[in-house]
Amino acid sequence: MTTAVTALRSPLKTGPRRSGMPGLEPWLYLGPALILLVTVLLVPLIVGISYSFRKFSAFKSEYVGLGQYQAMFSDALLGQALYNTLWWTVGSLFFQFFLGLGLALLLDRPFFGRKVVQAVVFLPWAVPSFLSGLTWAWLFNPIVGPLPHWLHALGLQAEPTSILSDPATAMWGPIIANVWFGVPFFAITLLAALKSIPSELHEAAAIDGASPWQRFSKVTLPFLAPTIAITVMLRTIWIATFADLIFVMTAGGPAGATNTVATYIYVSAFKSLDKGYASAVAVLLLLLLILYAVVLIGIRRSLARNS
Repeated sequence: MTTAVTALRSPLKTGPRRSGMPGLEPWLYLGPALILLVTVLLVPLIVGISYSFRKFSAFKSEYVGLGQYQAMFSDALLGQALYNTLWWTVGSLFFQFFLGLGLALLLDRPFFGRKVVQAVVFLPWAVPSFLSGLTWAWLFNPIVGPLPHWLHALGLQAEPTSILSDPATAMWGPIIANVWFGVPFFAITLLAALKSIPSELHEAAAIDGASPWQRFSKVTLPFLAPTIAITVMLRTIWIATFADLIFVMTAGGPAGATNTVATYIYVSAFKSLDKGYASAVAVLLLLLLILYAVVLIGIRRSLARNS
């Protein structure tokens, strides 16, 4: 009994104290991820920027300073590529966003066969972009593809021809393919955001006599605004740097009508073997996209403060 009382009165034994710097432990856990990010992102970025100050030939390279950037001011092909990139990005983003928003609103409502429709809608996102480009190039082919014959039957074409072979309409081919490929991204993300909106808000607005448009503009849209801002920003960056689909379908042709900055970088680096100039153009695209992201985030914060 005495032994038990003594044991209860004795101070509790604690485990061994940890030695060393306590602030170092979180960095040990973050270390592998930080090393991976630096290796995969930061190091290639620094190397690419350093390439933009050099001129590469078959067997050697030389430092040219800002010479590659000065050459861009007189490059007519780059000017056309910038215009094509704007057209390609805005056209694809416009249809992707509004079609994705419409599908998200449709799938947010219960109806028979909704699970099947969801699977079909999300299927294009799982298809590799290379395969998507080949499939749509085949669909636009006037010999084996059905689309030119359908357009001819509807009276939109005088004869079945591929829109990819006409400089005036060639860009619409990759845009249509990209819309088909990218709509599921907006549908998935916006549908997830719609599911997070409390149903009580819609019920209260309906009781107060709000019309469907008023419920959408006053309840749904404010809740979707943060998701819309981030998805539009990310998708814009992805489309502007997306070269696979265009290169597979048109390779930048005909006559440079579908040549974007991304495809121009690829051709300059791997066909013309001018890695220095390709790196300089890539740095220009990077700066333009950073400026776009800063402006978009600033607009979003300004609207959030005023609301």
